[in-house]
Amino acid sequence: MRPLLPFLRPAVVVAAAALSSYAAEAQTTGIITGTVRDRRTQELLPGVSVVVEGANTGTVTDEQGRYRLAGVPTGSYNLRASFVGYDALLRANVVVTSGNANVLNLELNPASQQLGEVQVVANRAIRVATAETPLSVQRLSVEEIRSNPGGNFDISKVVQTLPGVGGGGTGGTAGFRNDIIIRGGAPNENVFYLDGIEVPVINHFQTQGSAGGPTGILNVSFIEDVTLSTSAFEARYDNVLSSVFQFRQRDGNPDRLQGNVRLSGTEVAGTLEGPLAPKTTFLASARRSYLQYLFRLIDIPIRPNYWDFQFKTTTKLSPKTTVTTLGLGAIDKFRLAVPRESSPDKEYVLRSNPSIDQWNYTVGASLRQLLDNGYLNVALSRTQLDNKLDQFQDGQTGDETKRVLLTRSGETENKLRVDVNKALGKWQWAYGGSAQLIGYDSRYFARLRREVRDAGGNVVSPDVDVRFQTDLSFLRYGLFGQVTRTLLPDDRLTLSAGLRTDGNTFTDDGHHLLRTLSPRVSASYALADKWNLNASVGRYYKIPPSTILGFRDEAGNAVNKASRYIRSDHYVAGLEWLPGPATRFTLEGFYKRYGHYPVSVRDGISLANLGGDFAALGNEAVSSTGRGRTFGVEFFFQQKLTRRIFAVTSLTAFRSEFSGRNGQYVPSAWDSRFLASALFGYKFGRGWEVGLKYRFAGGSPYTPFDEAVSQASYLATGRGVLDYARLNTLRLGNFQQLDFRLDKKINWRRTTLDLFIDLQNALLIVNPSQPSYTFQRLADNSGFQTADGQPLQPNGSNAIPVLLTDDDALITPTIGFIFEF
Repeated sequence: MRPLLPFLRPAVVVAAAALSSYAAEAQTTGIITGTVRDRRTQELLPGVSVVVEGANTGTVTDEQGRYRLAGVPTGSYNLRASFVGYDALLRANVVVTSGNANVLNLELNPASQQLGEVQVVANRAIRVATAETPLSVQRLSVEEIRSNPGGNFDISKVVQTLPGVGGGGTGGTAGFRNDIIIRGGAPNENVFYLDGIEVPVINHFQTQGSAGGPTGILNVSFIEDVTLSTSAFEARYDNVLSSVFQFRQRDGNPDRLQGNVRLSGTEVAGTLEGPLAPKTTFLASARRSYLQYLFRLIDIPIRPNYWDFQFKTTTKLSPKTTVTTLGLGAIDKFRLAVPRESSPDKEYVLRSNPSIDQWNYTVGASLRQLLDNGYLNVALSRTQLDNKLDQFQDGQTGDETKRVLLTRSGETENKLRVDVNKALGKWQWAYGGSAQLIGYDSRYFARLRREVRDAGGNVVSPDVDVRFQTDLSFLRYGLFGQVTRTLLPDDRLTLSAGLRTDGNTFTDDGHHLLRTLSPRVSASYALADKWNLNASVGRYYKIPPSTILGFRDEAGNAVNKASRYIRSDHYVAGLEWLPGPATRFTLEGFYKRYGHYPVSVRDGISLANLGGDFAALGNEAVSSTGRGRTFGVEFFFQQKLTRRIFAVTSLTAFRSEFSGRNGQYVPSAWDSRFLASALFGYKFGRGWEVGLKYRFAGGSPYTPFDEAVSQASYLATGRGVLDYARLNTLRLGNFQQLDFRLDKKINWRRTTLDLFIDLQNALLIVNPSQPSYTFQRLADNSGFQTADGQPLQPNGSNAIPVLLTDDDALITPTIGFIFEF
């Protein structure tokens, strides 16, 4: 077991401080404030009733659609908004503190049932679905994110409790990385929007071309809620195959300056907000990690080191015009160190891991103009990513003869998006377009394997190095339209249909817009007051990553210009049961069929069967000949805060298979077959709260090493060579993790202190990992052992091969506080 004594002593101090705090909390109150809008038209709604359940406190919105609830006793409540002609809205687990006013902007949906059916309206309070996306959609509130056990305020980790969401990378890294796997699809099939502006990078140490990484960038203090759609995507979203994440940020407090400081065993972060001018509010934050010090203390070899920054301003130019600006960025440095408890073999492998230096940012501005029966959105943004990786055999940095990997690359995206949204009677419609200027440059070298010859001097396996340099710039563009209507008596049936097409100026068929026509249709039928039957069918396209499009051979030719847009057809049907205003059950079946998936020309392997790591995905010649399929069934249960209890349970059984050059379906790198998660929280009162989260995933497939080729080429590459004739034929053991969190909030007159203890993998469960290939080292680590006692042969023929596995049970304890002022 890792040493935990340094963390137990602060825990005693935390507990003692909390036990002595009851007197300080007497009669403390807080504020909830915000606006209420019509979701379809974005018009502010006066006269809306806003009630804090359990506090006997309520109000109605004024002429500007604003509400303010002052003098609310500190604690956790459910907030309900209701208005004639609209579905009721429930915002559960709203935490009221004395330190910060809770700024909560609400959007109401026009009622789809006749007035007077009170029970129908009440039960719809928990419903997340929209007319365009009636199924495969979930929403998390800010408190569900903040108090998520093991989440460590990381949104990318929190969403892994939702159905169909697999976390982590391949090869047993599920407890470490944030590669979000949705229904068996790759991490780069997801798109992320922050207040309507696309944000390509949301994780530190992103794998270029794949979108994953071990730690999220977004500051949870900014987030009002997160909506995840795993199918039935609106036509306004481009380049999506598996999911759309919509992160909605709150506005800064318009009344006074406030903020918070968060200090824990992993990071320090500060947030400040308030009025910037009479009609402008702001949010700003900075965060510094010191995970490297924590991991050194508990003897974990990884050393992540990062900064991130974020801001938002909101300016109300007129009653109908609002301008929002936002930005986020990160600076990342990643190294590995040799732990104190290590063997010579493990030490050699660890020293051979890559070092990573990255930085990225996204800045953007959006304008929202209210129109008759609708609104106009205009969004302009820029994203830039700079990526530097170096890997040397045995960590011999600077010795170019030992270099295994070099990456110097950058990506820029300048994007303009315009959409018009209208609603009139039973009709809703939207249309618009987007244009995006892409820039990509890269200098890349990878030593894959060295030449292997038999005793007769014949080449058994040729030398394989990849090196190229590229610089490209091209335009992406798209158009979309969507229309929705309610039908039948009582509007029991809602139909929505959309059409989108996309093109670009780089690929050979990029201007053939008919090839990327992507129709989609969804339907929702109210079987009874508490039951909804939902279905959707859609075709979606994604352009291959810039790492693929920018790849060039050594002669400088862009060899992947013939690449096609990756296609995915979705077929989904589901049943939703809403037995009460705070309880929701869903059951869905899904089938996704892929076409034109990239296949490695060198190895004949689908990129979906290779997975991803810390380097880059796609720096090679590919053909758009791969196919794929994922299918399964999902169950989801959610109980919003009721009698101090909230809970979430999800179960997913699925298959994910892709084909390469030979056309045979093989389990993908994400084919863990079964996912389960459960989240339970209980609020004891007096500021105490406890949470438990359990996650389970079936064993991921992996490919064994080709022992002969690995032994012959190891001295040149520093790693084993996979046997693709046995692609993904082996499986790791199952992944399990239990996380625990304990919070204690102490409220004074104008400040709040939140003390917390968070334990990831609290039961010290040993989770599987893919083995690493190496040669056995001498006890003093001065060289390799040999089978015959003679010096090691260049082809490794007298080496002693070893497969190393990571069988340590790691617990990551975090103790800290959040101070609100």
